[in-house]
Amino acid sequence: QVQLVESGGGLVQAGGSLRLSCAASGRPFSSYHMGWFRQAPGKEREFVALIYNGGTTSYAGSVKGRFTISRDNAKNTVYLQMNSLKPEDTAVYYCAAKAIAALRYDYWGQGTQVTVSS
Repeated sequence: QVQLVESGGGLVQAGGSLRLSCAASGRPFSSYHMGWFRQAPGKEREFVALIYNGGTTSYAGSVKGRFTISRDNAKNTVYLQMNSLKPEDTAVYYCAAKAIAALRYDYWGQGTQVTVSS
């Protein structure tokens, strides 16, 4: 089992920045690929960013160039630095963990709210 706890959400004006954190406990953190997802009201959950256990990253087109995902294996934590925030980035943000050989994300955090005002 892996437990994930997100933090760092809040209210920010458009153009501002926030950094989300996701602390993991349980099985060895370095064995997992880590992702960030978000869900806006009335919309389906969508992929935001992924960092593989080796450090390679991938981003949704809507956030590429504005968001940066990183991980600190020594602290069992994954981060999402969000810059140049837009009102359309408003959503509940979730982190998730996927074992290296898994086809899907098996573990999810409870989510943290990000609200961007115009």
